[in-house]
Amino acid sequence: MALFAARYARAFADVVESEKIPQGDVNRQLNDVSATLGESRELREVLLNPAMPVETRIRVIDALAPKLGISRAMRNLLAVLLRHERLSSFDEIVRQYHAEMDRRQGLAKAEVVSARRLDEGERAALEQQVSSLARTQVRATFREDRDLLGGVLVRIGSTVYDGSVRGRLERLKEELISR
Repeated sequence: MALFAARYARAFADVVESEKIPQGDVNRQLNDVSATLGESRELREVLLNPAMPVETRIRVIDALAPKLGISRAMRNLLAVLLRHERLSSFDEIVRQYHAEMDRRQGLAKAEVVSARRLDEGERAALEQQVSSLARTQVRATFREDRDLLGGVLVRIGSTVYDGSVRGRLERLKEELISR
């Protein structure tokens, strides 16, 4: 992770909050810009070309802004990134922005690994239990691991809660060995 990405993300989060831009609008714009950059090799070549004057590249952004429906704040972020030759790190800055907004909202990220696919009701209930366990609001991502025999494995930051059958069997084995 580039340290500068967090600085740009924090600054952009400050602007979003001070201008009271709805988070849904910001997320849509970030996704649209990221997708556009990812899908258009020609656009990337123009915008990431340090031989082309920065003002020319900013005019390209200004021409695209209405088509992408991006706000003045997003346009300014892109212009700053162009001026500092950081546009190539846009996706990392976006990841850092989301992490910063989660931090500001008191949200913790949790990864929940289960042996089978969980339905929406199970996911909601599990997310609520994990929030209680973490004593904070949690945004969970879910994935399957067929190697688990059953139960779930939850990771919040560097803390792992092992409620899997395999984990229980390992703890039982250690207990039996220590006797």
